[in-house]
Amino acid sequence: MSSAGTYGPNDEIIVESHDDIRIVVLNRPEALNAADEHLHGELARIWPVLDADPGVRAIVLTGAGKAFSGGGDLDLLDRMANDHDLRNRIMAEAIDIVRAMTAVRVPIVAAVHGPAVGLGCSLATMCDLVIMEEQAYYADPHVMLGLVAADGGALTWPLLTSLLRAKEYLLLGDRMPAAEAVSLGLANRVVGEGEARTAALEIAGRLAALPPQSVQETKALLNSSLRATIDSVLSGAVATESASFDEPAFRANLERMLARRRG
Repeated sequence: MSSAGTYGPNDEIIVESHDDIRIVVLNRPEALNAADEHLHGELARIWPVLDADPGVRAIVLTGAGKAFSGGGDLDLLDRMANDHDLRNRIMAEAIDIVRAMTAVRVPIVAAVHGPAVGLGCSLATMCDLVIMEEQAYYADPHVMLGLVAADGGALTWPLLTSLLRAKEYLLLGDRMPAAEAVSLGLANRVVGEGEARTAALEIAGRLAALPPQSVQETKALLNSSLRATIDSVLSGAVATESASFDEPAFRANLERMLARRRG
């Protein structure tokens, strides 16, 4: 953590300490906090570090700059399509992120102040409470790109909203505005522009002030169905997403996206 010198202001994840609250900041603002190889690895490592900190009572997750998270970095996806060792490592990290994040003993509050795309909306909806600014939105383009939506939304969304609505947004990849996310049960509150972090800290402070044993054991109980789902399907689901990287449709879509960025 930043206070202990583990994560500092120039890292791709910043951890700020506010008494017994930790603020985890995704820190690639120039890339809309899209997960490159390093950031993805740090996302897999940070949750056990925080979970082992006896002084933590609540966590806030947010992003630097304009976005919460732009999802997967295109250059990383391109490398994964051609480097099987890298792909296997990233997919193993994806499993670690889901397992570790949903097992953290203290509540995690997401402050979604901008786009939460792909991995970004998975990270947000694996939190325990979600605050979204009015201009923010979710979008999961996995299927549109040609990838199986394995490591987040397909696991959590059917437990948080109706199966039909989860299918609509995950299969079609449409944007889900903040107000719609609240109405569907994929976020808790909408706040004004620039207010998500303050609102999330206020809620985290309320959670941190509650008796820790009752908070943590109630969270564990509430997450038991989610954890059972993860245990039963996650490894197989991620294997199908890994196989997607060899599909011609994915490779063609990725090349079009890379060409648009270059041009």
